[in-house]
Amino acid sequence: MNLAKAIVFDLYGTLFDVHTVARRCDGYYPGRGLDMSVMWRQKQLEYTWLRTLMGQYIPFEDATRDALVYTCERLGLPLSEADRATLCEAYLELAPYPEVPAALRRLQATGLPLAILSNGSAFSIGRVVDGAGLRPHFSHLLSVESVGVFKPHGEVYELACRTLALPARQILFVSSNAWDAAGAAHFGFKVCWVNRNDSPFDELGTRPLMMIKQLDELPALLGG
Repeated sequence: MNLAKAIVFDLYGTLFDVHTVARRCDGYYPGRGLDMSVMWRQKQLEYTWLRTLMGQYIPFEDATRDALVYTCERLGLPLSEADRATLCEAYLELAPYPEVPAALRRLQATGLPLAILSNGSAFSIGRVVDGAGLRPHFSHLLSVESVGVFKPHGEVYELACRTLALPARQILFVSSNAWDAAGAAHFGFKVCWVNRNDSPFDELGTRPLMMIKQLDELPALLGG
C-alpha cells in the first residue's frame, strides 16, 4: 500500500513506555508507583499544552520536573531535591515497547525514511533513543525546541515537512496519543493511531486513517 514517502513517529507512549518510570517511583514510594506515574504523565502533558497557550515555552525536562513536583504535592509524598533529580532521570531511561525494535527494522527495510517528532528536547530524545540502541533506524530526530511550541501546535508538524522536504499528505504520522494523532490529522498528515489500550478516539473533529494495537502490525499494512 503506497501510503506515504516517509514515516514520522511520536516518541513518548508510542515507541517508548512512559510508565517505565513507575518502577522507579515505586522504589521511593512503595505501592504508589503506577498512580504516581499516571498523574505525572498527565500533568506533564497539561503543562506543555498550557505553556504553549501562554506563549511561555520551557524545555521538556522542566515541564517534566514541574509535573513531578505537583504530583508529589497532590499525593502528599515527600520529595527532596536529590530524589527529584533521580526520578526525572528515569524519563531519560525509558524502555521501548517490546515489539518496537523488530517493527522498526521491518519498516526501515521498506526504504522509507523514518523520523521522530517529539515534544522532548534534542538532548532527551537522543538519550532515550541511544539508550535503546535505536538511533540507526532514524534519519532525523526532531525536537519542538527548534520552534518553541509543543504539539499539537501546527508549527511542530510543519517542522517535519520542512526537514523531510515533503508535503503533509506524503507523510505518515504514527502516534499512540489520540490528541497528537488528531492534531497531526488536522494538520494534513496521514495518521496511524497505535491504540494500545482499546480506548475511544478523542472527539476533536478528525479521525486517523489507520488504527493498530501494536507497532508490529504496521509493516504488513505498508507491504513490508
